[in-house]
Amino acid sequence: MANEERPSAGEKQPPTAPSKPSAAIAALLDENRTFPPAPDFTKAAHVRDESLYQEAAADFEGFWAARAAELDWFVKWHTVLDWSLPDAKWFVGGKLNVAYNCIDRHLRGPRRNKAALVWVGEPGDRRTLTYWDLYREVNRFANGLKKLGVHKGDRVAIYMPMVPELPIAMLACARIGAVHSVVFGGFSADSLRDRINDATAKVLVTADGGYRRGAILPLKHDADEAIEGCPTIEHVVVFKRGEFQIHMKEGRDHWWHRLVDGLSDDCPPEPMDSEDLLYTLYTSGTTGKPKGIVHTTGGYLTGTQATTKWVFDLKEEDVFWCTADCGWVTGHSYVVYGPLANGATVVIYEGSPDWPDKDRFWQLIEELGVTIFYTAPTAIRAFMKWGPEWPAKHRLTSLRLLGSVGESINPEAWMWYHKHIGGESCPIVDTWWQTETGMILISPIPGVTTTRPGSATRPLPGIDADIVDEKGASVKEGGGYLILRRPWPAMLRGIYGDPERYRQNYWSRFPGVYFTGDGAKRDKHGYFWLLGRVDDVMNVAGHRLSTMEVESALVAHPSVAEEAVVGRAHEIKGTAIVAFVTIRDGADRGLATIDDLKEHVVKKIGKIARPDEIILTADLPKTRSGKIMRRLLRDIASGKAVGDTTTLSDPGVIARLKGMYEDQEG
Repeated sequence: MANEERPSAGEKQPPTAPSKPSAAIAALLDENRTFPPAPDFTKAAHVRDESLYQEAAADFEGFWAARAAELDWFVKWHTVLDWSLPDAKWFVGGKLNVAYNCIDRHLRGPRRNKAALVWVGEPGDRRTLTYWDLYREVNRFANGLKKLGVHKGDRVAIYMPMVPELPIAMLACARIGAVHSVVFGGFSADSLRDRINDATAKVLVTADGGYRRGAILPLKHDADEAIEGCPTIEHVVVFKRGEFQIHMKEGRDHWWHRLVDGLSDDCPPEPMDSEDLLYTLYTSGTTGKPKGIVHTTGGYLTGTQATTKWVFDLKEEDVFWCTADCGWVTGHSYVVYGPLANGATVVIYEGSPDWPDKDRFWQLIEELGVTIFYTAPTAIRAFMKWGPEWPAKHRLTSLRLLGSVGESINPEAWMWYHKHIGGESCPIVDTWWQTETGMILISPIPGVTTTRPGSATRPLPGIDADIVDEKGASVKEGGGYLILRRPWPAMLRGIYGDPERYRQNYWSRFPGVYFTGDGAKRDKHGYFWLLGRVDDVMNVAGHRLSTMEVESALVAHPSVAEEAVVGRAHEIKGTAIVAFVTIRDGADRGLATIDDLKEHVVKKIGKIARPDEIILTADLPKTRSGKIMRRLLRDIASGKAVGDTTTLSDPGVIARLKGMYEDQEG
């Protein structure tokens, strides 16, 4: 999936590769371990064989129409797909409501009293909301928004911690037809202002604060600073998370609890056209303002509902925990909309995985009986760094399936996850998708697919993905550029207010197809291996190498916990490989000399991938969502002025790394 710290798909054209040797991306890392589905898992799975793939291949539109029919529609569509490159419309003429499908339809049976949201705050406070509870809370807040003059089509910005009121606010917007735009609570006031202004939001929903690693996130303070430059904001709704000292502006600011006090818990759902806007979500670009990715209603919910069911084999009794924040697309699709459309029990946690100690996630899995756990490779590599003794403190036997999302997972991280979290018995679904795609596109289906560590395996049924060379010709085996040849239901409908940017970013590199901006390879079995953003492909002595493969080789060293590989200009080779490496806690640092690590890469990949420089560091620059900001590392390695660091969890790490690098250079 697209990573927020890296340019989003197509934002920057890939560098022109030399004609000799081949311009294809080299795929040098070899991984032969396989893990077939357990017979008992397959026997009980929703998808047990290849029939879904066959159905999609036989009748593409009919296949997706059957998936859409699993939702409740007020008016059925008359046309499945209206495709006029690059604009797609799905289920044309159909009317439905997302909140109705996520809540109301579950009230007719036993799900009425089933837990919908199980929330744990970082300090340890807890709440459980049944589907009936959620219905009433969403309706009250929807009526509160109406009270403030919010109508269908108005934009509402949301800037909150991970509390139940965040998905409640999202669903309330969906109920009345308002367009929500969630901004991650770790973003700065400047970032919030840019996003509010681009969306021309009428109302901001925030909180007095939140908790992160024992510290207070000053959300209302930052919101006040942001909206000084936001002329479209008429009202600010403030959820009271704690006893934080804040300023409330008379006439503009409203306490959430006072706004909804006395309001009806009945709010009829607005019938929405399938192509009406559901939300915008902003993703980073290399230059200019962030892009407001537009997602609509019917196709998006069809895609997220179906993929949640297939990929996670979601059952009625499951307790589903996706650790993503709702400020990112993963939180939209696989914390809120996909799971709730399936009537799932969803865990929401406010804090970080290492507070108050490094076993916080494992403690919660044990206490809450989590059965499906979906997290990012960045987190998994952090768990590796901390050591297996932390999960070993807890009984994780409730887990039956693990997932990975956010970037390619290194094979050794996959194996660690398999052994220490899954007890060598849980299937792992390594998922690829983007903010722009809205739904998972490439992933194992756990009851069907034999997995290989580090591979997202195959495109899901109904997804026409391919790997092509520089000229757009299909690469049957080897590396190239990942494209999508046909539309899919949850695809973006454009960039908010900028149709030309949409066309240029996604549809111009390879005419007639969607260019994801990612490199990938296809192996002899037809499996897809994601190689990262094309901006992270290095041209080393005429060979195009993926940074992901070099990183995977490094993390396979027994002493390496985490790494980030970047390229810098080299007068002879074109690009020199620079690796920033952290060592596992308790590891023998004598085994991790720089020369040892370089030779380890040579052994795993070959001499062409030998790093020119390795910097041993205790920290890497990360966003507040935990993702490594490789662009900043590229700036350090290239001796450039370091760009915007407002989203860093620890801005001081840049100065420390710069100092270490300069010392080594000197």
